[in-house]
Parts: sequence; structure tokens; C-alpha cells
Amino acid sequence: MTVHAIQSATPPPGCPMHAAATGDTATLDLVDPGLYSDGDPHPVWRRMRALDTLTRHHVDDDRWFWNVVRFDDSDQVLRDTATFTSERGTMLDLLGLDDPASGKQLAATDPPRHTAMQGRLKKALAIKSVDQQREMIRDLVVPLIEPLGDGGTFDFAQAMLAMPMSVTGTMMGLPTADWAWLNRLTTVCIAADDPEYQDPGGREATLENAHRELFAYFQDLVRFRRGNLGDDLLSVLISTEFEGRHMAADEIVANCYSLLLGANVTTPHAPNFVMAEFIDSGVLQDWAAHPELDATGLEEALRWASPVNHFLRYATRDIEIRNTLIKAGDAVVVWLGSANRDDRVFARGSEFDIRRKPNKHLAFGIGPHYCIGHSVARVSLKTLFHELFTRFEEFRPAGRPERLRSNFVSGYKHIPITARPARGGNGRVRRAG
Repeated sequence: MTVHAIQSATPPPGCPMHAAATGDTATLDLVDPGLYSDGDPHPVWRRMRALDTLTRHHVDDDRWFWNVVRFDDSDQVLRDTATFTSERGTMLDLLGLDDPASGKQLAATDPPRHTAMQGRLKKALAIKSVDQQREMIRDLVVPLIEPLGDGGTFDFAQAMLAMPMSVTGTMMGLPTADWAWLNRLTTVCIAADDPEYQDPGGREATLENAHRELFAYFQDLVRFRRGNLGDDLLSVLISTEFEGRHMAADEIVANCYSLLLGANVTTPHAPNFVMAEFIDSGVLQDWAAHPELDATGLEEALRWASPVNHFLRYATRDIEIRNTLIKAGDAVVVWLGSANRDDRVFARGSEFDIRRKPNKHLAFGIGPHYCIGHSVARVSLKTLFHELFTRFEEFRPAGRPERLRSNFVSGYKHIPITARPARGGNGRVRRAG
């Protein structure tokens, strides 16, 4: 068995610390986006998983939340939507605020309304439906990676950031000319602290502008498409009936936003983590030489990357988790990146193993809010890895990878690499994706 380990980095000097309240432990500021671009949260998560209580993290004098870092605790919180609601917001950016998408957007709606609202969309995104679009997905993925064979430096992360927009944009029937613009706007929504994506007016102005442009775009598109329905996902949303009516315009727009955001913030980062962190380790050569590991390798890449860094929930009643009383109204944050390294569930959880099986990770969440687009993401990523290993070999770093500055998405924004076209007999044998 071949395994590969990453050593935890030393926390960056000057990173703010939060003193412990009762039952707490001193931690890095887990809300600080700089921790995920320049530091490493895994050492503190590991220490927190070893405790027999939850820890409490104070953001300011008025706002705080409980940290949920173990796998079993995370599983419990995400499954129990009656006790831990999504309807007050699901991201730390909304801590202490009311989510304007509550009850309108799938991510911010709890069962039973959530179940009724997602019915047709879930069917359209089921694996049987997605399987019929494999060739379409392949035709979108291949042009994104073809320039890697030109002999120059190739920014792998930027190609991966464009991939889900191509696939989801096609499935939603969005004009090709709008993809790059939409991709940037959705990235801005989860990385407004990143200088590369921030407007001159600062973080709040950046978010406000991005949200305004995205929602105005989809409002105009929905008005036009109501009389021009097709077989795409936008048409599914427009024609969906639940609670004895069609979706209202603001519900359709909120879910268009959610679909794009969900695809763009998760799909790119599994291959990005593999390329950024294991390009010199032998992992790529091992994986390329063993096509039978495509499924387990993909799931391990998802576990390792844990692209969605956290989910916010609020308790609806008093409940005890791991010797800690959580009171009704308390905020809890599930750290998926921590849960997916929990050694109680994943043997040698801090090691990357493309042969890992079983691998019941939480990269797509769990329970009623399990990512509705997981089948699209898996087919896209399996296609990507197959085509990558079929067409290229001798992957080499060509510069320093750069992380995205965000506390919601764990990912990379630049990974300069080189590779060469696979020579006869040395590349993976071409087969159907």
C-alpha cells in the first residue's frame, strides 16, 4: 500500500489567537480567511478533536459559535435538520444575521419544504441523467487542459476554476459568452477578502456588487426564458411546481445562484489539491499507472481537499453534544476539513492514500442538504483525471502555488505546472471515461 503524508505547517506569526472561555482551548482565529491562504488550521483542529468537549469561538463581543470538529458530531449536526436549522444562514459571513434567502433557496430551507422544492431538480441531476451527458462533459473538459501539452507554463488552477462553469453553464443553458464573467462573480462571492478578486471599494462593496450583478442577471434571464423553455436546468426550475404553485421569480433566482456557487466552489479544488500538494510525491505517476484506482483516488482527493470548509447551523432546542450543552439559538459551525481527517473514522487520516476504502467523507455534506450536484461533480472530476492521465505525463511544478483567501472555500487559485504529451506506450491506455 502506498501512502503519502503532509506535515502540518507552523501557524503564521502574528495570526490572532482567541483565549478560551469555559471549556474552550486557545485556537487560531478560524474565521480569519488568511489562516486558509497563508496558514494551516489542521493542527488546531487535531487538538480540538482530542478534547472531550466542544470548544467555543468568539468573533466579537456579541457573536460566537460552537466548533464541531469530529466526524460523528458533524454527521449528527448535518443530518438532524429539526435540531440544527439552515434557515438562518449556512456561512460564517452571515453569523448573527438573517439569511435573505431563507425558505427560498434550497441550501437555506429545511425539510419538509426543502424536500418538496428540490424534487424535480434532484431527479434532473441524478446519476442516470448525468450519465447521458458524459460525452458532453468530456468535450467541455478536454479543451481546458489541452494547452498543458504546448510546452509552456500552464496555470492548472485557473483551468480547473473554469471547468465547473463550463459544465454547469451548459446544463443550465447559460450563454457561453457569459461564463467567464459569471465564474469570476461566483468566486468573488466566496473570496471577497482575496486581493485578486476584491474591488477598490473593499470587501463589503465587493460582495454587494457581485450579488447585485448576479441576481440582476438571473432576473433578466428568467423573464426571457419563461417563454422559451428547453430541457436545461433553468427550465426545470422555472417549470417546477411545489406547494400547489410554480416557483416564484425570487426563488428561481436564488436557486440559480446556489447551483452556480455550489458547482464553482467545490469541483475545482479536489484536482487542485492533488496537483499542488502531490506533484513531486509519486502520487500522479502511481494513479496514472492504475486506472482501476480512479474511483478511490477521486474520493480521496475530495476527502483531502474538503473544498467547502464549513457549514453554519443554529440549534432550535437545547441539546448535548460531547459533554457540552448547546442551547436553543446557539450557532454551531461544522468544520468539514477537520471531520474528514478524523482518525476515529479514517485510518491514518492525515495521510493521502488513493487506495483508501471505505471512504465515507463529508466533502459533499450529509443528510437532507447533501450536495444536489454531487453526481455532476463526480462525473466531471472522473473525466478530468482520466483525460489528464491519458494525455499527459511528467508533471512538474513551474512556480509557487497560491491559495484562495477565503474561510468558506478551501482551495487554490494558481498552480503553475508543466507536462508533456504522453508518448506511445508510456501514457495511460485510452479507454472510455
